[in-house]
Amino acid sequence: MTRTRTISALAYLQSRPLTPFASVLLQIVVVCVSWSERRRTRIALADLDDHMLDDVGLTRREALEEARRPFWQY
Repeated sequence: MTRTRTISALAYLQSRPLTPFASVLLQIVVVCVSWSERRRTRIALADLDDHMLDDVGLTRREALEEARRPFWQY
């Protein structure tokens, strides 16, 4: 049921042009969500054990360097 509502909401939004204010607000939300995702994945990367890091092809040092980066940096 939730998936159907989400798809319906997305279809509705795609069929209507956004006002300039709504467009800017949407861009801000997208940036905030991206930052949040980046922060969560970097925290998770720092928590991986050596075996899991080996599986993804990273050393402990590389993982910690990436985890220390600020969330706003790629």
